Amino acid sequence: MNNLKIEKLDNFGRGICYVNDKITFVTNALPDEIVNIKLTKESKKYNEAIVTEYLNKSPKRIDNICPYYEECGGCNLLHMSYQDTLNFKKDKLESIIYKYAKLQRDIEIIPSKDFNYRNKVTLKIKNYKYGYYKESTHKIIPITKCYIAETAINDFIKDIKYLNVKNGELVIRSNYNNELLLWLKTKEKPNIDIPYLKEHYKISGIILNDQVIDGESSYIELINHQIFTVSYDSFFQINRDICSKLFNLINEYINDNEVILDLYCGVGTLGINASSHAKKTFGIEIVRNAILNAITNAKINKRDNVYYMLGDASKCLPKIKEHLNTIILDPPRAGLDKVTLNTILSFKPDKIIYVSCDPMTLARDLNELQRVYNLEVIKGLDMFAYTNHIETFCVLKLK
Repeated sequence: MNNLKIEKLDNFGRGICYVNDKITFVTNALPDEIVNIKLTKESKKYNEAIVTEYLNKSPKRIDNICPYYEECGGCNLLHMSYQDTLNFKKDKLESIIYKYAKLQRDIEIIPSKDFNYRNKVTLKIKNYKYGYYKESTHKIIPITKCYIAETAINDFIKDIKYLNVKNGELVIRSNYNNELLLWLKTKEKPNIDIPYLKEHYKISGIILNDQVIDGESSYIELINHQIFTVSYDSFFQINRDICSKLFNLINEYINDNEVILDLYCGVGTLGINASSHAKKTFGIEIVRNAILNAITNAKINKRDNVYYMLGDASKCLPKIKEHLNTIILDPPRAGLDKVTLNTILSFKPDKIIYVSCDPMTLARDLNELQRVYNLEVIKGLDMFAYTNHIETFCVLKLK
């Protein structure tokens, strides 16, 4: 398909053009570019395509710095300046919130470090090659460096060979002190050169499948002078800089002597952060290791006003008998399930602080919550720089 004009970007950062009046999504394309394309997928309602030739490039296009960018399925906005990625995310978030929640807002986007911000990566290993999957495939793109990963992770990548694994998956996590936690998943029994790795890197622990073979099963993270123990399989925000800014935002909207619920609390980060102002804080989490981390983290940070429950949010929430001033929500990408949302509405807390990694499910939930609540504050945080993803912070107050 030749001589097609890119009209605009979709919510995933892909260019949009039309082939025989059918909407076509084109990776690595910018508005007003004239391109030749090759279709990679055809369906009744839309096409997907790649660019085979740029006939007229946008003046906003920049040369990306990553040699794997054309194939890797990770960050997808490296052909844009960082400021343009922020503008894209602002437009995207405002559009989704207006379209699906009928809320018109001028939304500030809080910037991040543009590179070396990810404290966790997951690498695939196949035939002793390690890297990321090519987009929409299971083909490995071997890498020696990831530009959005923290320096400690990139330093380690060049020595992955000392794990002596032919096929598997490796999760590498790094902390504020450049310490590494390695979680290796494989059916093999690898002869890992532990002495070499410990001599050259700060290794907190090495976990083979779910068994600790050296060190600890967790690592220590430090955010805003607060200490958090994080297990190898527990959730933690991947961007330390933005996590710090998120903590500060939450504290702006917590009043003294509140009773707070931290729903989907993970290792307790948001609730422990807020508990310094609270009368009492509850936390609910379904992952066992995460709730054990949370209990430890409350003790480490000397917060004796925090109480935790292990289990499904919709089942645990009704067990709380006290009036809740604030519920802090940081749900998975799927957002709130119907039972949990209706339970929250029945509790009628004075305030809801909703942290979301998916604008679509956030807008869906806001559409329901605004029956009882007014949206007072909404901000975007660039947790995932150079990707199409955006973290959103909302404050809702009871009508």
